[in-house]
Amino acid sequence: MTRPHPWEGQYPPEIDWGSPVAQTSLPDLLARAVADYRDRPFIEFRGREITYGAFARLVDAAAARLRAAGVGPGVSVALYLPNTPWHPISFFGVLRAGGRIVHLSPLDPPRVLAKKMADADASILIATNLPPLFDAALHLRRSGAASLLIVGDDDVWGASGIAAAIPDEAGIARWSDLSDAPAGNDFPKLSPDDVALLQYTGGTTGFPKAAMLTHGNLTAAVSIYNLWNHATFKRLNEEDRVIGVLPLFHIYALTVVLLRALDAGAMIMLRPRFDPAQTLDDIEKLRATAFPGVPTMWIALVNTPGIETRDLSSLRFVASGGAPMPLEMRQRFNALTGLRLGGGWGMTETSPAGTALDASREYPPGAIGVPLPGIEMDVVALDDPTRVLKVGEVGELRVRGPNVFKGYWKRPEETAAAFVGDWFLTGDMGYMDEHGDFFIVDRKKDMIISGGFNVYPRVIEEAVYEHPSVAECVALGIPDPYRGQAAKVYAVLRPGAPAPTFDELRDFLADKLGKHEMPAAFEIRAELPKTNVGKLSRKELLDEELARQASA
Repeated sequence: MTRPHPWEGQYPPEIDWGSPVAQTSLPDLLARAVADYRDRPFIEFRGREITYGAFARLVDAAAARLRAAGVGPGVSVALYLPNTPWHPISFFGVLRAGGRIVHLSPLDPPRVLAKKMADADASILIATNLPPLFDAALHLRRSGAASLLIVGDDDVWGASGIAAAIPDEAGIARWSDLSDAPAGNDFPKLSPDDVALLQYTGGTTGFPKAAMLTHGNLTAAVSIYNLWNHATFKRLNEEDRVIGVLPLFHIYALTVVLLRALDAGAMIMLRPRFDPAQTLDDIEKLRATAFPGVPTMWIALVNTPGIETRDLSSLRFVASGGAPMPLEMRQRFNALTGLRLGGGWGMTETSPAGTALDASREYPPGAIGVPLPGIEMDVVALDDPTRVLKVGEVGELRVRGPNVFKGYWKRPEETAAAFVGDWFLTGDMGYMDEHGDFFIVDRKKDMIISGGFNVYPRVIEEAVYEHPSVAECVALGIPDPYRGQAAKVYAVLRPGAPAPTFDELRDFLADKLGKHEMPAAFEIRAELPKTNVGKLSRKELLDEELARQASA
């Protein structure tokens, strides 16, 4: 591609797409933050604060113990942790020791956890003694999936009342049980090209694969977000108080909450789970200034009775990521709060920096905005990913930049299929308009082919969200004997809202969808399945539908 790129015309005048993107190692990022903000609070958890300096001492102690336990370059260590200070301490401790992180999800069943550890060559597991996660961690140790289980005692951060006893068994150790070797300077020097993180992604079909994210990928993403710094997207700073309710084992929270706050000298208000009442108190009483969330969180807040009377004036930055934000919900949030909800697009494989929506603008459905500084994107044909399509033509989005991952761990064939040269094929279908704004119509794998027509679930969902009774919805393709596939909509209603019949919903959608896009089935649920980051999930619904049809 040649410059200027089409999207550069959309940039605020103070931003240069070609600004240098900084890359370093994550321990070096931490060291610079500690030097600049040593006495400032970094983490607030259960009402207690940990300063940058105190955090660095905890990390060095953890790294020294891990070095004594055999962690070093080329060694994978699995983290099985909820949002607790043990996560960032363990994360940076492993990296400081020279190892690489493997994030495990608390939503995975034991069999999948064991398979991921084996796939990642991780025999050391770090957990905390909070049930039910601790039960699964003990199972991994006792079944032999982990040779060493290191347990961070939850009571260190103030008694939770639910922490389990840590058994005195071989292969299970508290941090304090490990050799207390002096930290000194016995830590390997790391390069930006070294793999820092094996982050599992995918899994809707087959076993998930691990994206190899380097130190340079992750620090480049932090730098890229910092470069997108203008009137409506002010860079985080040391005065900011960031609500950290997104799970840190997910790439969105890891980069946007943990690493960006660390780099800026901000304080993270770390929370183990999302609760609308707690979040509103964090804003109103504790004066949080920044809240990165996912659409389901914003939908829950919008539907909280009395939200229009709450004092949200401390917030200066709100953003939605992780999944598409329905336009209707974005507009409702803006109208209720007077805030402008920003957002964009990214993937695990992009660390997850990608595009940004300018919060000062209104966008049509499907818009994901413009590529961030240092990131290039285009649209290519599905049958030939080397052929770049014209403006307005729908194809597969490609992306390249210093934040794009190294490849899939132990998956050379899948890595080769995912790249065309240094361009990563995202699997997202969309187009670019004449102004350089990008739009996504759906994931390639989620596309419904109905009677030979391409039908995009996201288009249907955007239309259904306009119905005043609908709080959440998911559209997916189900088998149809005549058309091959047909769309079915699952919806959760707003509290107290009347339930529309199927015919009423179709009448409502008549001027919003084409005949080929019209749902063939509709089901109201009390709740919809979600992923570990709160993203609405189609997989469980599709599995249920296929099982139902098979039994019929």
